[in-house]
Amino acid sequence: MKKTPYLIFLLLIALGCENESNLTFEPLELQGENCKDCPTIEINVPKALDDTAVAKTINRSLEEEMISLLSFGDGEEEITGIQSAMTSFTDSFKELNERFPDETPGWEAKIQGTIVYEDPQMITIEVESYTYTGGAHGYGSTSYLNFDKQSGTELENWELFDDQEGFQKFAETKFRIQEDIPQDENINATGFMFDADVFHLPNNMGYTKDGLQLIYNQYEVASYADGPIVLVLPYNEINLYLKRKVKS
Repeated sequence: MKKTPYLIFLLLIALGCENESNLTFEPLELQGENCKDCPTIEINVPKALDDTAVAKTINRSLEEEMISLLSFGDGEEEITGIQSAMTSFTDSFKELNERFPDETPGWEAKIQGTIVYEDPQMITIEVESYTYTGGAHGYGSTSYLNFDKQSGTELENWELFDDQEGFQKFAETKFRIQEDIPQDENINATGFMFDADVFHLPNNMGYTKDGLQLIYNQYEVASYADGPIVLVLPYNEINLYLKRKVKS
C-alpha cells in the first residue's frame, strides 16, 4: 500500500495547525497633511486584529514606537496617540518654517513595520524609520519589538536569554570575526567606539527566520558614515543561551 498520500495529508494538517497559531494583521497606512508647507509623513505598519492580550500589546507598543519617532519639541505638549503625534510633528515644522522660511528644509518622517518572525511562542516586528528635521543628513534606524504570545507581553532584551552573559561572550567572538578585530586586542582597535572600550550588546535584537539579528544603529558603536552594523547568529549556534529555543 502506498503511504505517500497519507504522509502528504499529515503534512498538510501539521502546516494548518501551525498557521492557526499565527496572528491576524491588516496594514495600517497613514500619511500626513498634503500641502505645500507640510512635512512628509508616511507610515505603514501592521495592525493586529485578534482579540487577545498579545494583539493589544503589539498595537500599543507600535503606537508608542511611532509616537517616540515623531516626537519633536519641548515635551510639554500632551500626545495622546499616533494622530496627535503626526499633528505635533507637522505643527513643529510649520512653526519653524514661519519663523525661518528661507532656512527650513522640508522635514520627513517615514516608518515601515514588518513581521519578520512568528512561531507559536514568539512574534517579532521590525520597525525601520527615517527622519529628517534639518542638518546635513537625516537619521535612519531599525528597532525590533519581540513579543511573547503566551504571556501577551513585550520582551525586554534580557528576557530573551537563559544565559545572557554567555551569549554576550559568544556574540563578541562572532562580532570580532565578522569585523576583523583580533580576539586578543581592544574591541576598539580597528576604529569602533564601544563605551569604555568594552563590547556590549546592541539596543536592538530580534528574532528573524535566519537567526537572532543584532543591529547597532548609526552612532551606536561607529560613525554615521559606517552605517548600521548587523550581526546575525543562527539558532543552532545560540539555542543554548536562549530562553525560547528555535528549531533549526
